Amino acid sequence: MKFRAIPAVCLGAAAALPIAAQKIEIYPSTVLIDQVPSGRVTGLAPGATITLAADLIDGADHPWNSAADFTADAQGVVDLATQAPVKGSYRDASAMGLVWSMRSPARDAHMYVMPHELAAQAIHFHLIENGKPVADADLTQRILADGVSRVRLEGQLHGTLFVPPGDGLHPAVLVLGGSEGGLSATRAAWLASHGYAALALAYFRYEGLPDQLRDIPLEYFGAALGWLKSRSGVDPNRIAVLGTSRGGELALQLGSIYPIIHAVVAYVPANVRYPSCCGRPFGAAWTLHGEPLAWAAPGFNRDPARTLAAGIAVEHTHGPILMVGGEADKVWPSSEMVHAAADRLRQEHFSYPVVTLIYPDAGHRAGMPAIIPAWHNAMRHPVSGTLMDLGGTPEGNAASTLDAIPKVLDFLKQSLAAPVTPVSAASSAQP
Repeated sequence: MKFRAIPAVCLGAAAALPIAAQKIEIYPSTVLIDQVPSGRVTGLAPGATITLAADLIDGADHPWNSAADFTADAQGVVDLATQAPVKGSYRDASAMGLVWSMRSPARDAHMYVMPHELAAQAIHFHLIENGKPVADADLTQRILADGVSRVRLEGQLHGTLFVPPGDGLHPAVLVLGGSEGGLSATRAAWLASHGYAALALAYFRYEGLPDQLRDIPLEYFGAALGWLKSRSGVDPNRIAVLGTSRGGELALQLGSIYPIIHAVVAYVPANVRYPSCCGRPFGAAWTLHGEPLAWAAPGFNRDPARTLAAGIAVEHTHGPILMVGGEADKVWPSSEMVHAAADRLRQEHFSYPVVTLIYPDAGHRAGMPAIIPAWHNAMRHPVSGTLMDLGGTPEGNAASTLDAIPKVLDFLKQSLAAPVTPVSAASSAQP
């Protein structure tokens, strides 16, 4: 009988099959800034303890980093969405915990700064085992989706229109920033990336506009709404307004006087008109028909008569309203004012849906639609120069972001799916 020889090299290869290499799996590796990819480490020994670290450089060239230790499961896997760290920069299981829990070692870094010109953000992940680097992976966060274009407004109106790709008529959103002035471009880019024609409109502290939030005519926003309505590619029957802080106050005010607005989203808003910002003496922030509108500051000066006169008639809005508040807001009592606006709507038998999102450990950045480092320090207000604390914990602010993003998008989708019809006729006010 003859025997076939088996090459020794084959025997050696079979006897020394390598263990699967440790690697970090981020999928997809490119996402929008409000999206959560899956993140895992594979190829580990069951029960092994490893360190995952992450870092980035923000738009102000400040470094940010985080790290946490994990124990591999019986399959040699660490799944960030389901496994809590043993210790590290955050505590509970969170697929994006290594991102939102980052802090900056830079002494002059007070808050994460978005990349310039809405550029993509690169985040680097590192696997460390037994004190040695083993594997790396990158995640790219994009602020703008493919195909979104920009149109700069010059002349009477000042801002940028973000236009989503695709033919047909798009629902539209007027996007308003707060007392920092300028453009709320990141939020407009976020909405455009989800299919909305989003107009980031500046109304002060911008080229060709006043330096202060004082005596701003509401007719300016009416002109912007008219321009948006007549824009090709915009559905004139599906227009919303979204604002933050003083822009949230403004969004509620505009919804109460312009019937063209069919949905309102107000992040950390006031339910009354606050005074001018930020120079003294205080005066009216807003005018209508050339007349200053009554104002009050109930968070600081609780004058019932002034507060009553300055109250925003939210019940005159011609569509659903969503409001976001933070119970740990240290800029102003946004959660109290959201409750007050909702109470007024109930008392007036408002006939459209009202959604309130109140977050107990979130501050003035409650619900921010971007998954970014949530830590911040006290900082100088860009207009007044006053030292201010936005409030909230990193965990609370991040939790509000992750919870609010899908709820706000769903609210806009439902509210602007078709021309809004109230349960019963709502009262209206004309500008």
